[in-house]
Amino acid sequence: MSIKELKNPGLIIKVRGFCTFLFWILFGYLHELLSFLKKLVNPPKTEKGYAEICNDWSGFYTKYIYGRLCDCYNRPVCSAPGPHVAIHERTGFHLNSTLRETGHKIDCINLGSYNYLGFAENRGKCTINVENCIRKYLIGPSATNTTMQTQILKKAEMAIANYLNKEDALIFGMGFATNSTGIPSLISKGDLILSDSLNHASLVIGMRCSGAVTQVFKHNKPKDLESKLKQAIYTGQPKTGEPWKKIIIVIEGIFSMEGAMTKLRQMVELKKKYKAYLYLDEAHSIGAIGPNGKGVCDYFNVPTSEIDIMMGTFTKSFASAGGYICGSKALIETIRANSYSFFYDNPLSAGCCEQIVSSLDIIVNDPEGKIRINRLKENTNYMREKLIKNGFTVFGRKDSPIIPIMIYSIDKIGAFSRLCLNENVAVVVAGYPATPLFLERARLCVSASHTKEDLDKSIEVMTRIGRKCGICK
Repeated sequence: MSIKELKNPGLIIKVRGFCTFLFWILFGYLHELLSFLKKLVNPPKTEKGYAEICNDWSGFYTKYIYGRLCDCYNRPVCSAPGPHVAIHERTGFHLNSTLRETGHKIDCINLGSYNYLGFAENRGKCTINVENCIRKYLIGPSATNTTMQTQILKKAEMAIANYLNKEDALIFGMGFATNSTGIPSLISKGDLILSDSLNHASLVIGMRCSGAVTQVFKHNKPKDLESKLKQAIYTGQPKTGEPWKKIIIVIEGIFSMEGAMTKLRQMVELKKKYKAYLYLDEAHSIGAIGPNGKGVCDYFNVPTSEIDIMMGTFTKSFASAGGYICGSKALIETIRANSYSFFYDNPLSAGCCEQIVSSLDIIVNDPEGKIRINRLKENTNYMREKLIKNGFTVFGRKDSPIIPIMIYSIDKIGAFSRLCLNENVAVVVAGYPATPLFLERARLCVSASHTKEDLDKSIEVMTRIGRKCGICK
């Protein structure tokens, strides 16, 4: 089934979803009316001259729509996010405006964490090395990047640069900030960004902060990208018609909500043909795909030298924190000189840096690394094939560790998530505005540390619940 077919759920599903939204909104307005009448009878004691902080649509949506589902999100975890995870049970009051822990812990199969290679564990080589590193360097650096950097941070930067065959790398303390502050340090007014329509929010915010003009091309459509490249070169900048200072194509390796992989070869051909730069976000692909775990370049056999700017995060496959940008020495020095994160943020803690170095060492030099990479691929494809066979509508490409199950209805995502939790399976669900309206889904993340028994049990539970909720055949 094509992506286009998946994105057309049908009139009946759309009407049902619209009616659900309409009912929730009308109920919300009725509740607001009753609250308003109550205030007239018994006015609240507030300071004069102050407006209400939450009185717009955002506050209304949070209270009456997100509030119905918020128990499905931000669940408190009280264990390592491995193949199994312990979750504190909560119960909600007053449209879930108050969530209280019951004191009961639920041991679940973990299909929500990005623990792709299974390094999120409290035993083994990485854990021992991290413990020793923390004893030496302690937890926090207690300084900014410009004041002091630990030796282990420089070692981690060289490790990821060597892993991707790049001259240099810069590590940021947060994956989101890598894009949101890294892009503005490279791109500015007079530049043009051509962005995939489904790029992550961190990329979007970075592009908005850059001052450059951003044009969006259809998701993973090289023909549409080429059309916009031709038009941009022909017309130049708005009003003046002057040539763009530079053109940057921004894409992701694996798109986090779709599980789809970028058409990397075609993108590289276009960037070379039209002399544009390519910015590749490998947050979900680095470590997770390719025979050597080196991401989409490794998967599609494209040399990393063809990619101008390589970005990724350490929070997924490496079970650490932060993000990186790899490229030429000149590129990295430019980011160091211009990035707000580099100047004002704290460097990544030593323990997180050691986790990066140790996990990369296992991937590159230890047979265990290849075993993890291959097991992740096997687990991913096993679960994907079983879910499709059992009647689920599944997004994404084969070998992608992200497996989105289409639910198509905002009320069903809550039911699916809660029922799975009751059966000791933890899943992540997403709805509007994180996804387009009527394209709600459950996003499963498979790990190399999952056993076949884990996968079989979770598939059996989800299939039974899926049929109960009417989201699979």
